[in-house]
Amino acid sequence: MSTEETCKCKHVMAKIQEELPDDEILYDLAELFKVFGDSTRVKILYVLFESEMCVNDIAHCLGMTPSAVSHQLRILKTSKLVKFRRDGKTVYYSLDDDHVHDIIALGMDHIAE
Repeated sequence: MSTEETCKCKHVMAKIQEELPDDEILYDLAELFKVFGDSTRVKILYVLFESEMCVNDIAHCLGMTPSAVSHQLRILKTSKLVKFRRDGKTVYYSLDDDHVHDIIALGMDHIAE
């Protein structure tokens, strides 16, 4: 490696080390991606990508029990991927924000390539 290449490499490494997020932030990012590692949760997110729904409707769409859907929704809520609103006795779930929508859309685009 030439001296010029070595200097450039050291500069790039210094910049990366300076900009690397704290371990705690990287841990949180890894945990977020773990949530996407379960196909049942991804199915629920995909359903909510299309429309706001209640637990029973999600369960019906996916051929699951409401109890199983509720369990997964709890994990998705804790991860701030879904939110809910109450209308009388019915609770409706939707994607938490546009970031979640974008993550799913980008993931679908990526696997379609």
